Amino acid sequence: MSESRAGSGGQGRVGGNLTWQAVRAEAIRRIREREWMPGSRIPDEAELAAELGCARATVNRALRDLAAEGYLERRRKGGTRVPETPVRKATFEIAVIRQDVEARGHRHGYRLLGDETGAAPDEIASALGLPKGTPLRHVRALHLADDAPFCLEIRWLNPELVPPERAVFDALSANEWLLRNLAYSAGSFGFSARTADAELAALMACPEGAALLAMDRTTFMDAVPITAATLIYREGYRLATTM
Repeated sequence: MSESRAGSGGQGRVGGNLTWQAVRAEAIRRIREREWMPGSRIPDEAELAAELGCARATVNRALRDLAAEGYLERRRKGGTRVPETPVRKATFEIAVIRQDVEARGHRHGYRLLGDETGAAPDEIASALGLPKGTPLRHVRALHLADDAPFCLEIRWLNPELVPPERAVFDALSANEWLLRNLAYSAGSFGFSARTADAELAALMACPEGAALLAMDRTTFMDAVPITAATLIYREGYRLATTM
């Protein structure tokens, strides 16, 4: 690889000081210029490390990043390939609900509805990779926009990471406390329409049977579960993101 390619943008140099960002940039160039064709298997990590004059760990870091973004497919015992139909993965940023309300020009309000520890439902334990009946902290809160219901926050929390004596949610929501205090490394999102039953309709001040946007989310710190949350938004809520 030439120095001009490896060192573009000052991200790396040939030889032992080559950074994973420079290896990543070279791999993207080869994909875009069809040196590595769609569907083809690329050289293995040891071969690339020898060719580029860097550590195998540097190559591994670059390829893992490209696989996470959808540029490559890594298969156990099957090597690394350029996908025939590349799929770029969307990245969602977890928002502070208070800031979401304020960004829309409203005054944020907050009510804690419940906070107790009990056995997690089977579906929650499964989503977090925990044994059935694992005790978790169950928190429910209502976020308001100009005194009107905006978002119902329902979450199950790992009490070892979020103990009641350290994390008090009387005034500060669990949503905001978690983003201030714990760094998550992985998780999942799911979106669905939630039909408001009588209880939910009363909480959200909407007609019974209304379709509300529900976001189900799990977050982990490495392999340790942090929380499983469901956020249910008021009628007409619009979620926007960028690609």
